[in-house]
Amino acid sequence: MKGIILAGGLGTRLRPLTLVTNKHLLPVYDRPMIYYPIQCLVNAGIDDVLIVTGDQAGDFIKLLRNGRDLGLSHLEYAYQEGEGGIADALKLGRKFSEDDKVCVILGDNIIERDIRAPAARFAEQPSGARLLLKEVPDPARFGVVRLDGDPPDGRLVEIVEKPEDPPSPYAVIGIYFYDSDVFDICDTLKPSRRQELEITDVNNAYLERGDLAYDVLEGWWNDAGTFESLHRVSRLVAEGGANQVAAPS
Repeated sequence: MKGIILAGGLGTRLRPLTLVTNKHLLPVYDRPMIYYPIQCLVNAGIDDVLIVTGDQAGDFIKLLRNGRDLGLSHLEYAYQEGEGGIADALKLGRKFSEDDKVCVILGDNIIERDIRAPAARFAEQPSGARLLLKEVPDPARFGVVRLDGDPPDGRLVEIVEKPEDPPSPYAVIGIYFYDSDVFDICDTLKPSRRQELEITDVNNAYLERGDLAYDVLEGWWNDAGTFESLHRVSRLVAEGGANQVAAPS
C-alpha cells in the first residue's frame, strides 16, 4: 500500500501565519505539522509516499528532502493548482499509485495512536474503500455518517457533508483507504456548491456499490486547521505525544 498526504490549500483560517508559509509547515509543539501524518503512515508500514501541495512546494522539499530521515523509502511531490477540493488533489496521485491501494491522509490530521489495525484490515479487503470515524461533540462541522445500528457492527447507510441536523455523532476524519478505482470515481465527480470536488461524494460512490467499510479510531484525533485546534493539539502532543504505537496484544 502507498500513502498520499494532501497538504495544499491556502490555510485561510490560520492567517496571518499562512500568508508567508503553508499551513502544514507550521509547528505543532516541537516539529512541523507535516511530520505527524508522515509518521502515521510509517507506523502503519507505509513508506512509499506522495505529498500533494501548492505554492510552497519548494519549502517542503527543503524540509523533507527525500524523506529518508523520517523513515520513508520513497518520497514524491505533486503540485496542485488552486483549491479544487480534496478529491481534486487526490486525482494527482493516479500515476504515483500504479494501481496499488492507497492510504490518503489530510496533512493537518494528527492522532494519538496508530492506524495499523485498520490498515491491515483494508489490506485484506479484496476491493473498495475503508473510512475512519470518530465520535465528536460538534459533528455538524464534518462529513457525518448515518448508521443502521451502533459501531462497530452498525451498517453504513449514508454520509452527509456538514449537516445542520447530524444523523449521528460519528464524523469521517481525514484518513481514508481506497483501491485503485478511486481515481476513476474522482473523474466522474461534478463540483459541489463550493465549486470543489468533494471527498464525501467519493465515499458515497463506494457506499452505493456496497464496497465501503469503516473503523472507529481509538484515542484522540485533531485537525489542526484553526487557531483553537492548533493550540489544542500542540498541548495534547506536549502532554502525551502523538502517533503512539500500541503494544501487540
